[in-house]
Amino acid sequence: MDTQRVFLAVILSLVILLGYQFLFVPPQPVNAPPAATSTGPAPETTANPLDPYIPTSPLNTAPNIPSAAFQHQGKDITVETPLYTAVISSAGGGFKSFKLKNYKEFMGEGSDNKELVTTTLPRELPLYFSWNTEPVDAVVPAYTADKEKIEVESGDNFLALNTTLPSGIEITRTMTFNADEYQIQLHVNIENTSEHQVQGAPYLSATNSPFGQSKKNQFLFQGPALFQNGVLEEIKPDSLRKDGPQVRTGQIDWVAFEDTYFMAGIMPANSSQQTVHLASADGIKVSTVLTSSPVIIPPGNQKQFEYTLFFGPKKLSTLQEVGSNLDKIVNFGWFDILAKPMLYLLNFLFGYVHNYGWAIILVTIVIKLLFWPIAHKGMKSMKTMQKIQPKMAKLREKYGDNKEALNREMIQLYKTYKVNPVGGCLPMLLQIPVFFALYKVLLQTIELRHAPFMLWITDLSAPDRLGIGINIPYLEGIPILTLLMGGSMYLQQKMTPTTGDPMQAKIMKFLPLIFIFMFLNFASGLVLYWFINNVLSIAQQYAINKSD
Repeated sequence: MDTQRVFLAVILSLVILLGYQFLFVPPQPVNAPPAATSTGPAPETTANPLDPYIPTSPLNTAPNIPSAAFQHQGKDITVETPLYTAVISSAGGGFKSFKLKNYKEFMGEGSDNKELVTTTLPRELPLYFSWNTEPVDAVVPAYTADKEKIEVESGDNFLALNTTLPSGIEITRTMTFNADEYQIQLHVNIENTSEHQVQGAPYLSATNSPFGQSKKNQFLFQGPALFQNGVLEEIKPDSLRKDGPQVRTGQIDWVAFEDTYFMAGIMPANSSQQTVHLASADGIKVSTVLTSSPVIIPPGNQKQFEYTLFFGPKKLSTLQEVGSNLDKIVNFGWFDILAKPMLYLLNFLFGYVHNYGWAIILVTIVIKLLFWPIAHKGMKSMKTMQKIQPKMAKLREKYGDNKEALNREMIQLYKTYKVNPVGGCLPMLLQIPVFFALYKVLLQTIELRHAPFMLWITDLSAPDRLGIGINIPYLEGIPILTLLMGGSMYLQQKMTPTTGDPMQAKIMKFLPLIFIFMFLNFASGLVLYWFINNVLSIAQQYAINKSD
């Protein structure tokens, strides 16, 4: 087997795998059209918009009471913690706003804190709760709050919301906030104050759309996800639009809406026999409803339901502390088994250098040292293959079309010079999974979001651009680091032993240009890794060439 042909195949495969995401995956629509919503109670029996096979007729045996006057605009309750500012509406009890204090919408002056609530209608707000009626049909209840503002740092971390439905059901929602945690405890107490037995089920719902738009979101997942029966499932919003609403039933540890860096999740205290309804009319805005089996509440009795909420960053260490398998939402796909140790290493090194750019450089050096013996042997093999090219050419000329004799003499030639024809490709083959694992880490980890390196690189999660005061079409700046990466790749190519095949040589010359074009919109952290890896490979190749 010709070493250069295998090496070329590996490189082209890498180009195809990376280039597919860059060139061919269509962008998500930016703006969601307004969704039609119900303005009043639903008919007594209707088709369920989340699941057409489940009726929404009331199960309550108490008499129906007119409730048109029960809806109201609501008052705002503000919750201040060191980590976030939340605004809760007394109309329905949902979050009107949830802003993270440690994260900005974008870099630069004038940026507000990161907002995780993207809806405005009361029945669409996250944590809208209804009893015995689908949220889309339920009348928005008017809650009475025990306070108008909460300062968690001062020790005030409880909020109680109370309302009585026209059916005689009294709902008390108690929320517990923590100063140093993103998770919130939600306790819902259902008390039957009527004279009739009632039967019903709790519905905790949220309507979400993407938390923000960027080029990166065009090919990374954003949408609803859940952890059911020990398996992570991420459901594309567009599939809900095309195929209709979907239902998941079983042991559900959590259900959430996520994007690359942030999530809004719900974890039921009793994860067994939960049901999640998912629907999207436009492939952007997603309705998520978590419910459990119906219960019967006799007059004067009550029933409790408990949930843990997590609105915050998808930081692996933080999610692991929460439990309930919430850390599974940080998903690196096929390369998860390699990517998570690299993320640990990256954060470990950051603890010493306090700069993720330098941490990436150190990770690159560590990986290079691990593969140094194999890479060194591969480079030596390629050097030897280059030396025996004239002898191989003579054998091809001598034996012509006699492939059997040619292969026999080739094998003998390899044995004589103790060279493996695929030895030069083995290091590349072994490093491809490592590269893709690190690629996923640098592309998805929230630690790199808005993380500065040095000079013009102020965000390692954003493309590399040096502004020069002139608006350059498409680029908007000069990709200095990307050009350096391409130049180092060209220099490495010039130093690497090659065969005398002119066609292969021409193809290889274009690879640096292809990589420059492909890496233009990749995170600068990934470009930094590739550049440093090239520099180390050049140093290694120089040492080998010098020793001969």
